[in-house]
Amino acid sequence: MPAPSRPDKPSFGAGTSGREFARGGRVAVPLRSLEFAAASIILKERGRHRVAAAIGCEVDVGRCREWVFDSNERLSFMDRTSLRQSMRRIKVTCGAAAFAAILLLASTTTAENRSYDGSGNNPLNPAWGAAGTNLIRMAPAAYADEMYLPSGGLRPGARKISNAIAAQSVMIDDSRLLSSFVFQWGQFIDHDLDLTTSASPSESLPIPIPTGDPIFDPLSTGTQTMMFQRSTYDSATGTAPGNPRQQVNAITSYIDGSMVYGSSESRALALRTMSGGLMKTSGDDLLPLNAMGLENATGGNPATASYFVAGDIRANEQVGLTAMHTLFVREHNRLAGELAAANPTWTDEEIFQRARKIVGAEIQAITYGEFLPALLGTMTPGAVASYDPNIDATVATEFSTALFRVGHTMLPPNLLRVQNDGSEAPGGPIALRDAFFLPTNIASGTELEYLLKGLATQCQQQVDQLVVDDVRNFLFGEPMPGGFDLAALNIQRGRDHGLPDYNTVRVAYGLSPVASFAEITSDANLQAALAAVYGDVNDIDPWVGALSEDHVAGSGVGPLVAAALADQFARARDGDRFWFANDLEFTPAEIALLESTRLSDIIRRNTGITNLQDNVFFVVPEPSALALAAAALVSLAFTCRHRRGDAPAE
Repeated sequence: MPAPSRPDKPSFGAGTSGREFARGGRVAVPLRSLEFAAASIILKERGRHRVAAAIGCEVDVGRCREWVFDSNERLSFMDRTSLRQSMRRIKVTCGAAAFAAILLLASTTTAENRSYDGSGNNPLNPAWGAAGTNLIRMAPAAYADEMYLPSGGLRPGARKISNAIAAQSVMIDDSRLLSSFVFQWGQFIDHDLDLTTSASPSESLPIPIPTGDPIFDPLSTGTQTMMFQRSTYDSATGTAPGNPRQQVNAITSYIDGSMVYGSSESRALALRTMSGGLMKTSGDDLLPLNAMGLENATGGNPATASYFVAGDIRANEQVGLTAMHTLFVREHNRLAGELAAANPTWTDEEIFQRARKIVGAEIQAITYGEFLPALLGTMTPGAVASYDPNIDATVATEFSTALFRVGHTMLPPNLLRVQNDGSEAPGGPIALRDAFFLPTNIASGTELEYLLKGLATQCQQQVDQLVVDDVRNFLFGEPMPGGFDLAALNIQRGRDHGLPDYNTVRVAYGLSPVASFAEITSDANLQAALAAVYGDVNDIDPWVGALSEDHVAGSGVGPLVAAALADQFARARDGDRFWFANDLEFTPAEIALLESTRLSDIIRRNTGITNLQDNVFFVVPEPSALALAAAALVSLAFTCRHRRGDAPAE
């Protein structure tokens, strides 16, 4: 089905090439004609508030200037609800001569914006979803001592399970042709939702290495361990049975763009130029370098000033993630430029907050309109929300610690770098093991475009329990002392957080417990491997069990992952007072435009990439209408070549 028609560069509150309604809180009509407005405004009375509505006929623009809101007028909560319902019934049409959209915007000087730390989103429970508050639990904690000692004490060590269950020798492309943007957006949005840092003072929980492990104990010493630090926790918890340890989420639980702007006002201010609503950048419109000395993950490298810095401390963790951060800082600054040009009297703060609001809405729209449908299929929570102050959007520890770590199995061994015409970029792909904490991988805007185009071109790996060697044996460095095993880390983190067994977690999400390994998977070899390493179907680590499940029909994941994601993303939507579809700062026309926003739109608006499929979450042959002549020689087989681990062509 073709994408709905929309302007290449939508404008939110910014006049285009015509006149602008402006007085107090603005009503703006972007026009493609200087001669007329293809809309009019009529007044209605709701109490003492005037309500503007659009109808499809021509009017004199000058007269409309007297009909807009006064800067001191504000809608009450009840009036806001009624207005949204009535405005949804108004039909706004587009024509070749004019873009007839009424942009009814409340005064930015009095508009309520999200707090940076998420506090106050729910006025009745202002701490819900705020940075620095505890993760919630869907299932009871299962600490060995009912307080804080790790769960799963009778299970084998995490590395032993990883070797038995997660070792991947053959690359398996996603059967539904999901692109690498699925795992990349998943990581990006995860860093908008949760971050558990290491406890201070540190609390070690080393992972035992099996004797003779070919990577970590090749000399069969039997004494090797893998470093692991337990997570930060609420010091008021874990003190007695009935008061189990609870881990702390360092960032907001809302989908609010915190990975772009930060989860504290101080970080947000440090990332701004404080002029024109703009965010700081470095050469070639890349992320700023950390000259300001903000907290930043660098993989242990002390040269912190040479690393990029963003709203989330993990922006350098992986080169594709850095690309996503860069893309959305560019989008913010693009919007800020348009808003400043259209509204010359606006302050830096007004421009910044309006651009921030739009970027947050775009992130929400892409997550619910593209990412979740691609991954979950029919189990996707829609973007249409009905705010419920009784719903707590706080992230669940089962989601963050185990069930949203599904992306780790999607990772390919190489990240493609692809030119706009679809051909391989000079230098070929980046080995995944070389993609971590190396900001030099994005040294220019051209490199950024190669990576973004590569993510759209390359299939992700099938969602299963298998993890490629680049993150199972080489994560963040060479094997020992820097190397690590991401699968083992996931298992150990679940035990650190006191997660119960797989069956208990299934029940917590409304699923029936399984009675045999055959009920988890139809793969006889995997059934045997699970039985050999665990023995008891009632004592499986949740991350392993969930990723071993057969997929739900039409979905890219099994039933437990699907249920957990559906729950978390529904609560993130319905428990968010500032959800874009309910926000009266947006008109119905703007909401419709936001709902139609695709990630491909953001990429095209902020890079030189033009040859791109509309839905970048699925791999497709190059669009024939856009493909350059050279692309005709590039088949989908090329797309899969490096995905299967083959060596690049000489």
